[in-house]
Amino acid sequence: MLRSYWMRILITADLHYNNPRSRRLADELIDEMRSTPAEVLLLIGDTAASAGDDLERCLSRFEGFAGPKLFVAGNHELWTRGEDSYRLWKEELPRRVKERGWRWLEEEPFVAGRWGIVGSVGWYDYSFAYESMGIPRRFYERKISPGAAAVVGMADLVEGFDDVPEPMKQVYARWNDGKFVKLGRSDEQFVVELEEKLERQLAGLKGVGSVLVAMHHLPFREMLPPPHTAQWDFVKAFLGAARLGETILKHENVKMVICGHTHLPMEGQVGGVRAINIGSGYRVKRYRVIELG
Repeated sequence: MLRSYWMRILITADLHYNNPRSRRLADELIDEMRSTPAEVLLLIGDTAASAGDDLERCLSRFEGFAGPKLFVAGNHELWTRGEDSYRLWKEELPRRVKERGWRWLEEEPFVAGRWGIVGSVGWYDYSFAYESMGIPRRFYERKISPGAAAVVGMADLVEGFDDVPEPMKQVYARWNDGKFVKLGRSDEQFVVELEEKLERQLAGLKGVGSVLVAMHHLPFREMLPPPHTAQWDFVKAFLGAARLGETILKHENVKMVICGHTHLPMEGQVGGVRAINIGSGYRVKRYRVIELG
């Protein structure tokens, strides 16, 4: 019997292997994935925080997989208490991943037959923030909402609180990248660098018939979860960057984007691109089998 597909890819994201409760569920998922036939394996970010050996332990759980193993970092891989997150991303993480027999997809796109796969951690530049909330930019830059900034006593943020709409003063949310990611540059500058790298990757695959982009953060506003509480709507600013999606849509051979980060499953169409969020998280682990024809 002839196969109806040319290449089967096994994909998951957000295993969060350094979290004890999440690790137990991740091990169960990995056991299931290991018994699922596929030619290529792909992890799309937040496999484990960089501290300790949890990342290596998780990658080693897939050692029996015979085909190419592709790795993309997430924001949690960049978490650190004392190191330079940018150096982690540029130097240490690629080395550690390659030592375990995985391909660091951000630097080495994967091509097989008529399909190419490129990777990017993606990031955020607050382009997904809701302007209607009226929260000044300084709060997004520090990754803390007005109400939370007042509670923890960030005087430099809450001085001039008159420019914050009254309802927003009761919004309490904090994005932990603000405490644990140390890029040494602004989020916008990092996104510009990522965009330029993604453009180079996609331009290099101009002659490939179809391309899949694996990105941890969201590249399209259309992939955002629906409006919810003010706290959740505040943190949408940290879910992705519109300019990365714009770069993707410039390349007609990009047929699919797969991401994670939000922990919520989603599938839809953005222009000519099939957009999928794996929807794996701390409490519920998911994976997808994508058959590329």
